[in-house]
Amino acid sequence: MQAAVTVTPARVPELLLGLATVRPVFLWGAPGIGKSSLVREFAESLGLECVSLLGTQLAPEDLIGVPQIRDGRSVFCPPASIARDEPYCLFLDELNAATPDVQKAFYSLILDRRIGDYELPKGSVVIGAGNRATDNALARPLASALVNRLTHVHLTASPKDWLVWAANNGIHPWIADHLTDRPDHLWSKPPKTEEPFSTPRSWHMLSDALHSFGRDLDEDTLKVLAHGTLTPAHATAFCGYVKIVRSRFGIDAVVKGEARWPHRPEDRDLLHYLAESFRGRLVKELPASKEHMSAAGRQIAYRAKSLLVQLAEISVEVAQTVIAPDADGNPVLPSWFLVEAARDMPRLVEARR
Repeated sequence: MQAAVTVTPARVPELLLGLATVRPVFLWGAPGIGKSSLVREFAESLGLECVSLLGTQLAPEDLIGVPQIRDGRSVFCPPASIARDEPYCLFLDELNAATPDVQKAFYSLILDRRIGDYELPKGSVVIGAGNRATDNALARPLASALVNRLTHVHLTASPKDWLVWAANNGIHPWIADHLTDRPDHLWSKPPKTEEPFSTPRSWHMLSDALHSFGRDLDEDTLKVLAHGTLTPAHATAFCGYVKIVRSRFGIDAVVKGEARWPHRPEDRDLLHYLAESFRGRLVKELPASKEHMSAAGRQIAYRAKSLLVQLAEISVEVAQTVIAPDADGNPVLPSWFLVEAARDMPRLVEARR
């Protein structure tokens, strides 16, 4: 089914409140964008238990029930999961993936809110959900009679909505921060090949894995986790982001001499980030005037020039970013330090000309 109008997850509770309480509703959307969780949260907001039936795992008799003989007549007894005394939310998940016979068994339940002699308690709601055929997911065409018995709502992923949800549901901060910078990485179209792809659900899975491994997570394991849950390009970008995040504190090790500037070509993005951090550290710690500079200040200046030399050996271009002026051409670092840097490392100044 094609979507003429789509809604974001934030709109769904309001729509369900007005629709599902009077008529059955069907939520359409790509795999992993949160259809099931939205229905469960909606049911909880109404104080209703959510009973989920998975269309791909049902046979017609699972709905109609089995016959019993009462007073010489056969009576079909629906399953206890459906035949309840109190109102509830009946969630028909993957309804359009069910076989035609199962879909047909749902007709009376969806239209008349009854199966055989059993009628849903007053106040119950019926909501279906499924993926689209264009999502490369298991999906069968819904019969026109069933389509006409439902109000159809098409759901689309929303980074803004998901990040609000993430802030209240313990999503790992690396993921929340990365998707704040790259909201386009929240969801990608399901591929035609058998490989992971990014969805709100897969990011949630990755978050659980990151929490499970904790601070001891190494780079190789991170790659396994990210590439096992996300679109390959998104996984690579996320691993690079984590490398930079971890190095926010790594600049301390570089300054103290406990670690060296990264020199591998694949770490060039990290080198740029550390250079920016180093520049910020010098702005903060170098005194504006060299006069009456303390012993600690002289030690910082000496170490800074030594680190600049090491950085220039890896990349003159990156080293230049440390001493470069601001966007208006004004010096950022103290003038006395710039003079000494130009004297000790003339190639930095010459390369800028």
